[in-house]
Parts: sequence; structure tokens; C-alpha cells
Amino acid sequence: MADALRVKSLTKSYGNIPVLKGIDFSVQQGEIFALLGGNGAGKTTALECIEGLRACDDGEITINGKIGIQLQSSSLQAYIRPLEAVNLFSKWNKTQPDSEMLRSLGIYEISKKRYADLSTGQKRRLHLALALIGNPDIVFLDEPTAGLDVEARHSLHEQIKQLKKQGKTIILASHDMAEVETLCDRIAILKDGKIAFLGTIGELTAAVGKHYTLHITTPRGRQSYDTDHLTQTLLEKICEYHDKEIEITDVRTDRGTLEQHFIDIARGEQ
Repeated sequence: MADALRVKSLTKSYGNIPVLKGIDFSVQQGEIFALLGGNGAGKTTALECIEGLRACDDGEITINGKIGIQLQSSSLQAYIRPLEAVNLFSKWNKTQPDSEMLRSLGIYEISKKRYADLSTGQKRRLHLALALIGNPDIVFLDEPTAGLDVEARHSLHEQIKQLKKQGKTIILASHDMAEVETLCDRIAILKDGKIAFLGTIGELTAAVGKHYTLHITTPRGRQSYDTDHLTQTLLEKICEYHDKEIEITDVRTDRGTLEQHFIDIARGEQ
């Protein structure tokens, strides 16, 4: 598939402090792609440079299509009503509001409320609607579900999946690893201004290790053991407990999560 976005040798410094040290990646059309990084890794700076909100020092950014942006800190005038904001953004984009998109995001249901009276989830849905005005090919979502309850997050996830079905490219920044694992086709992990990993979550698991956790419960309590070799560790522990004449009452295993892998890379352990 063709690339919706290509970033090559992107650099950015604040004074004498380098933040981006020559990052390279591409995002395919119709892909949900996550840019991840801990505090100070350069994730926000990279996104702002790509979105055109901040000038980079060097490098190339190629965007094939029209973009829409939902910022994490988006805000509107307190007394504006949702449809007033939609009409205003539509005029800026010289287009007509998409009634089907507004209906799917529940904007008509909150049309009579003032912005200040909207819940966090309602504001997030409105911000997404405003980002989609003009029918962009590429949508940037920065922490789209931050502060939302479980139901609101599920609803927004369904909207993001629907955008993918429509062929739109989604570039996501999130601290919610479960969200990333659920939605994204590929991820890039930034560490110290460089890309420490780029690929699918399956490829990350293969690169970092399976990181199983084995939980063994006995009448004395539960013990947990981290391992990359589940079968070997399980057999060893069963023999060990048998030799000590300790009864095993339950055995449970957890497979390593994206969050565990992310922490390993962020700490420099991989």
C-alpha cells in the first residue's frame, strides 16, 4: 500500500538540548499507527512537527492527503454550542457538515448544550467531529480517550475502527497500552529522541521476549515467577514443590503485555 506519511531524518532541539535525533518511519494508507514514548522521549515534539504546529530543525516530512487533528488539550469558548462550532469549522474548511458523521458521534444529542456543560466524553466526541470536518485522509488523535469512563472509551474506540473501515489513516498517541494493543496495526516507540522499536505488536513480542508470569498458589500463599520459557519453568517449579511436599492448589499464567514490553524498552532493558 502507498504511504500516507513519511518521516525521514527528523531532528529538533530546544537550545542546546536535542529532542529528536533523526527519526525515520512511514505510515501506510488505511493503517492505525501509534507513536509511543515516555515523558521526555520526544513523542509530542515529533507529532507537533508532523502536524505543522512546530518547526523542525532538519529532515523531511511527506504527507499524502488532507489531515485532521484532535489535540489532547483541545478547548472551545465556554458558551458555544456543538452545532455552532461545527458550522464555524465547516466554514473555515469551505465544506458542508456531514450529518451522518455527526449522528454517529452523537453530536445532535448534545446540540443544545453549551460547551462548558458537556461531559469529558461529550467534549472528546465533539473534538473528533471537528477534526473530521473536511473529510481528512489522515487523522491525528492525541490521547483521544484520556479521562473517559469505560463506556465512553468503548464508544470512541468503535468510532476509530469505523474510520479505519472508511479507509482513513489514523495516527494515535496514547498512554493507554490496552487501547494501543486493541486498535493499532503498528507502533513506534521513541526513546531519548530515537526510535527504539518499529513494527507490529507481534514483532515486538518476538523481539523483546514472551515474558510469561507463572503464578503458583499453595496453602501458604501465592508465588509468581517471570520467565521466557514457560514449559521449562513450570516443570521445574512443580518438581521443586513436590520435593518439598508442598501442595499446589492452583496454577495460572499471564503472557507479557504491551505495557510490560514498553516499560522494558523505555528503561533500556532491551
